[in-house]
Amino acid sequence: MTIRLPDFKGGFRAYEPREEPFAATSGTPFTSRTVFSAAHVVADPFADTTPDSSAAVDWDATLAFRRHLWSHGLGVAEAMDTAQRGMGLDWAGAAELIRRSAAEAKSVGGLIACGVGTDQLTGPATLDEVRAAYEEQLALVEESGAQAILMASRALAAAAKGPEDYLEVYGHLLRQATEPVVLHWLGPMFDPALDGYWGSSDLDAATDTFLQVIAAHPDKVDGIKVSLLEAQREIDIRRRLPQGVRCYTGDDFNYPELIAGDDQGFSHALLGIFDPLGPLAAEAVRVLDTGDAKGFRELLDPTVELSRHLFQAPTRFYKTGVVFLAWLAGHQSHFTMVGGLQSARSLPHFARAYELADGLGLFPDPKLAEERMKNLLSLYGVTQ
Repeated sequence: MTIRLPDFKGGFRAYEPREEPFAATSGTPFTSRTVFSAAHVVADPFADTTPDSSAAVDWDATLAFRRHLWSHGLGVAEAMDTAQRGMGLDWAGAAELIRRSAAEAKSVGGLIACGVGTDQLTGPATLDEVRAAYEEQLALVEESGAQAILMASRALAAAAKGPEDYLEVYGHLLRQATEPVVLHWLGPMFDPALDGYWGSSDLDAATDTFLQVIAAHPDKVDGIKVSLLEAQREIDIRRRLPQGVRCYTGDDFNYPELIAGDDQGFSHALLGIFDPLGPLAAEAVRVLDTGDAKGFRELLDPTVELSRHLFQAPTRFYKTGVVFLAWLAGHQSHFTMVGGLQSARSLPHFARAYELADGLGLFPDPKLAEERMKNLLSLYGVTQ
């Protein structure tokens, strides 16, 4: 049995779906790496909303997906850009998401860290207003019992006049934090409004400022998440970190080699691609826990083609592919997204994502995935 899939040239190709899924084991804790999956939110498909409305979230399905990730031993990075933070999910929705997910994590013993930003600011802001917005969100995350991830701020990027403003704002927040936080550097390929973050569009100069913040407060920084899609730059930053400060790779193009590491160190992980890869990625890390770096790479390297496809430019729309695969995998009953973002990728893009994910065995029920893919194709007028 084959399925007729559109290609990128206006034609079609026949694809024979896989019959058996990847056989994953569940949940023993990892011993060699700390691994977070950033997690998407599930929209309420029956809410009467528009792309400009506040997000309507299906809380039951959203929390069920987090339990799925925890069941495989992964931590959850909550209310990050994978959850459409700033692209359909506003601060009110993110705050509710943090409260609910943190409570769920506590009930199941799951690892959780939550994004702290400034997205309650909806217009131009002063540095004092940016700092106050960060403080409000930091307080909520800490009160929830989750670890804080200080996210890059569009408002700070707009308000800062130079590196000194970043040093002042982040220094203030780190002195105020009650527990060590993760610092998050998200590149402009994920969010164009973050161009020039850390006070310069020159990445070498920006890196120096970033590291200066960490060096001044090493006891308040658990680690950094670098999402620049440049493996060598991450390695260079990793080697310059103070003792005890971790690097969590956010590089969805080069994660296997960065997590495996070299004789001078390795990266932990905080990745959006681990949302669809959860069980397979967890199995690979357990192999790495045994010291088998080769076996780890043999499991994870074949997933890079899918990741590069989902995260292709415009990279910020990778969330559409993530939610699409969650629907095909049976983690939600529909392919609807907050903000209407299900429209952000093309049918050929979806077809290739299905083919790559199916080839990896990511769908627990391949027949269900095939049926749903055919239903989507029919909506676009493709007959089988």
